[in-house]
Amino acid sequence: MPFRETIKSLRIPVVGSPLFIISNPDLVIAQCKSGIVGSFPALNAREKDGEPAMLEVWLKRITEELDRHNQANPDRPAAPYAVNQIVHRTNKRLERDLEICVKWKVPVWITSLGARVEVNEAAHSVGATVLHDVINNTFARKAIEKGADGLVAVAAGAGGHAGRQSPFALVQEIRQWFDGPLVLSGAIARGDSVLAALAMGADAAYIGSAFIATEEANAVDGYKQMIVDGAADDIVYSDLFTGVWGNYLKSSISAAGMDPENLPTSDPSAMNFGSGSSKPKSWSEIWGSGQGIGAVDRVVPAAVLIDRLAAEYAAARRRLLGEEPAARSVAAE
Repeated sequence: MPFRETIKSLRIPVVGSPLFIISNPDLVIAQCKSGIVGSFPALNAREKDGEPAMLEVWLKRITEELDRHNQANPDRPAAPYAVNQIVHRTNKRLERDLEICVKWKVPVWITSLGARVEVNEAAHSVGATVLHDVINNTFARKAIEKGADGLVAVAAGAGGHAGRQSPFALVQEIRQWFDGPLVLSGAIARGDSVLAALAMGADAAYIGSAFIATEEANAVDGYKQMIVDGAADDIVYSDLFTGVWGNYLKSSISAAGMDPENLPTSDPSAMNFGSGSSKPKSWSEIWGSGQGIGAVDRVVPAAVLIDRLAAEYAAARRRLLGEEPAARSVAAE
């Protein structure tokens, strides 16, 4: 199915972004059953030497559970899922993981850290859509030239690896030449912001950090609580931890014994995703997050979060159409 047709079939136009370590089959299945695209990084599926490929185990489970859901709920089918591939040259698993995704006919592929023709060709061989994440217009052009079907515009304020540009500027420049599928990432944690992304010219919103504080997420309780307690001022932008600029929780950096206000810069050549992450083990508890977490006030099941987003999205549409007052009662929420 063309990606824009997929978006139209969703409950709300949202893609749950692939969260390193955190996204797992439980979260993806819950997201898809609740009507948004769920996703996970292929590198999250890890096995010990001699064990079956965990990525294949995960894809089998996701496929079978969503199939059962669809058979039981023909009037409310699950959304499709996506797998994120890190295509950086240091990802030694890439070729194997591509083969597994082709075998299971993964419907949406999200590619990161490099655009490669052969990856796009592998996805297209099974009719999949490829979305490539970009932080500027130059990278966007390169991705489309190499065969990506659409783009994820990762703007300022996004969790994890993120760009510096305002979403207004980034979407505006991309839309001057590209009329294909475009998903916007960057501090989106309310249904109002989803509608704003569409108004700017995106087809869907990319939401990640809010899903860290869900029951299904593979995050420790301390991480989830930091999301609940945090706000935009609690985020720091640094390239120290992976060699790529990204947003992290200040409290987790302080807990690791560093001053979040005085971090050194890193060397991009130090990136190495051979083991799934370029973070040293000593930094394993430095946690990524976007600036939108001020909207998160408790840990809930993913379905409850999606219910909230859907209600806010519908209310925002009504406000803009003049069907209800613009003022919003905090107490009523």
